[in-house]
Amino acid sequence: MGFGIGVSNPGMGPRGALDSFSGGEEDRRGAVFNKRVVTRMLAYLRPYRRQMTLAVLTMLVITALTLLTPYLLKLAIDQAITHGDREELIRLSVYTALAYTALYGATAAQQYLLSWVGQRVLANLRSELFAHLQKLSLGYHDTHIVGVTVSRVMNDVAAINELLSQGVITLVGDVLVLAGIMAIMLSMNSYLALLAFTVLPLMVLATWWFSSRARGAFRRTRTSVARVVGDLAEDISGVRVIQAFGQENTSQERFNQVNEANRDANISAMNLSFIFLPAIEFLGVLATVIVLWFGGQAVAREAVTLGTLVAFLSYVTRFFQPVQELSRMVTTLQSAMAGGEQVLRLLDTPPEVQDRPGAVELTLDGAPRIDFEAVDFRYRPGLPIVLSGLDLSILPGQTVALVGATGAGKSSIANLIARFYEVERGAVKINGVDVRDVTQTSLRRQIGLVPQDAFLFSGSIADNIRYGRPGASDAQVEQAARLANAHEFISARPEGYQTLVQEGAANLSVGQRQLVCIARAILTDPRILILDEATSNVDSLTEALIQDALRALFQGRTSVVIAHRLSTIRNADLICVVEGGRVVEQGRHAELLARGGAYAALYQRQFGGGGQPEAGHS
Repeated sequence: MGFGIGVSNPGMGPRGALDSFSGGEEDRRGAVFNKRVVTRMLAYLRPYRRQMTLAVLTMLVITALTLLTPYLLKLAIDQAITHGDREELIRLSVYTALAYTALYGATAAQQYLLSWVGQRVLANLRSELFAHLQKLSLGYHDTHIVGVTVSRVMNDVAAINELLSQGVITLVGDVLVLAGIMAIMLSMNSYLALLAFTVLPLMVLATWWFSSRARGAFRRTRTSVARVVGDLAEDISGVRVIQAFGQENTSQERFNQVNEANRDANISAMNLSFIFLPAIEFLGVLATVIVLWFGGQAVAREAVTLGTLVAFLSYVTRFFQPVQELSRMVTTLQSAMAGGEQVLRLLDTPPEVQDRPGAVELTLDGAPRIDFEAVDFRYRPGLPIVLSGLDLSILPGQTVALVGATGAGKSSIANLIARFYEVERGAVKINGVDVRDVTQTSLRRQIGLVPQDAFLFSGSIADNIRYGRPGASDAQVEQAARLANAHEFISARPEGYQTLVQEGAANLSVGQRQLVCIARAILTDPRILILDEATSNVDSLTEALIQDALRALFQGRTSVVIAHRLSTIRNADLICVVEGGRVVEQGRHAELLARGGAYAALYQRQFGGGGQPEAGHS
């Protein structure tokens, strides 16, 4: 089982993490066309080479038919209508109808293929991102909030997919159409062609102006939407606290700020498009007017035929259609580059904790020995040291309780046993083997965790119990629940073990969630057991049930118990008092009380002058 234990890192609140995540990306300037992003993203099309080849072939057919239809119109006017040749007109009309029908069919086929490929690329990329997120160490997730990461997986990937599935083929097709039309127009009448092309420098200038400003604008839209999603996710998760402190208005004001920033960023980007796209359309109309004026005079002089002029006007219109499409592609490209940069940034983030070359499988036949040897640890460079020169030995089968003030380093010790983080100096060893020399999967397979905040997944209660052992039978699930004292409340429900867990496990009490987590740990049958404040949030009756379940769970295992309620660890084999990242005192309950040291002081503060545990906690 590989679940994280909560940590509290200075300066790493969710809202602070927003800035850490974005890294001021809106202020950076990169190339309009990022070769690295495009090359990496195009690799996702390789599994669909056949479909993309068919899409390319349909694109070639579409290009050919687009170039053919205006020429058929020229022939119809010059050879049939002008000469009153009815049979020729019928024949050319049939050809034109067939051409347009084929154009429609090829376009429909292309759109189907591109959509088919696009949805699969989208799913594959998101799946790869999810797999990578699962591999990233807890240190990454400490500094990157869920909502922002979700925005990367959903919004940025969608922008990339639009470019991959639609943009690439559209780009190639538009370039071919432009080249073909230019060649045909020059061959038909170079004078009119050059007149039509006079607006091209203005189009190039407009495109350069737009792209130079859109680069930063689209980066800001990607950042702002991530902030909105992140803020929304945090506030929904913390709605109970918001309501409890009556901070709905404050929360609303804060959300309005990020929401308005997102609005302004998108309006800024849209304003650029609203200026650029109409300008391109105007230049296209201008080119048509130029051709119509000079071409009309040429027809009047009989320098060109009417069919040629009509075909020329059709080609001019079709010429500027791909130009407009390419202009829109600049918008798609800008958005995809901004999204691609962030997705690659995420994909290229290496896990802080990785298996060493030659790491071996950890196998434990019984309860192991755990040793901390001169361990120094901090959560990230630059943060205060959490453990300093820690030496601690936990004997096979011992139940060791870690006590001390908040922030003393208790949870950090448990985190290092599971190798959720790396030590800065020293070593953590299990049966004399450094945890860095074994695979993470095999290590965590030997560890069962019962966290303070019991986390249950969507699905049934039975699914949650067998989470760490998916192949367990219903009988084994029930046996684990009985040992955890969870069977009674589960069987009392109409659906029993098939009761669906609501979002946030809202249909289960805190104590019931803990009992389910204990049953989960029992079913996995771990050699090492870690309990992080497992009884801190439950009532006295539930605590008694949990303590009874834990006594059975401790048998034959090496157990580490993090506790604030000292009454719950009186029977531990060894109690360690942690202060300032060191074990300052250790021994059994009675021995430590008699010593009158740090443990006795903690006990006195918790239970007062009477020296007796509070009612219900004995």
